[in-house]
Amino acid sequence: MVDVTGHLGMALLVAAPAWLVWGQRGALGFTGFALATAMLPDIDLVLQQVLPITHHGITHTLVFVSLMSVLAGAGAAKWLTGWFNANRLIRSTTISNETVFVFATAGLVLGGTSHIFADLLSAPDIAPPVKPFWPLYAKPVIIDVIYYNSPIWNFGLFVVAIALHVLLAWHERVPFENRYRIGT
Repeated sequence: MVDVTGHLGMALLVAAPAWLVWGQRGALGFTGFALATAMLPDIDLVLQQVLPITHHGITHTLVFVSLMSVLAGAGAAKWLTGWFNANRLIRSTTISNETVFVFATAGLVLGGTSHIFADLLSAPDIAPPVKPFWPLYAKPVIIDVIYYNSPIWNFGLFVVAIALHVLLAWHERVPFENRYRIGT
């Protein structure tokens, strides 16, 4: 498990291709959704105060991240679609509930999955190993190439991810023309 800065950096890093698909407005929204769940699996640190769960347990599985993301994506579709269509910065009035659901859910899944992947890179230094594919595969997956408290990995990853986002935001040829564009 990397620290908070490392988890946010990893979420930013995996969300960076959004600039190539949607451009500024879409990429910022997608990245926001990814960042919203970048720390979701660590909810077990709070829940273990009231439930009999352990760190790197059920909340660090793709099943948990996917389920929570689908639920939050449904909420985003219900409560944010009207706001997106009314927002003059988005420049669209034809965004459907389904589009918001898929867009939000994908961003949320990506953010939560990036957390699990970052933990795979550093567990089990000071925490139990992660079993991301539970219940389909109950054994831990260990990559363990970085140390949890390494400022070079944590802050370095964050700085590189921010730099990549800035570079993609300023690059004049993005986004590529594609059928998934949002707005004009």
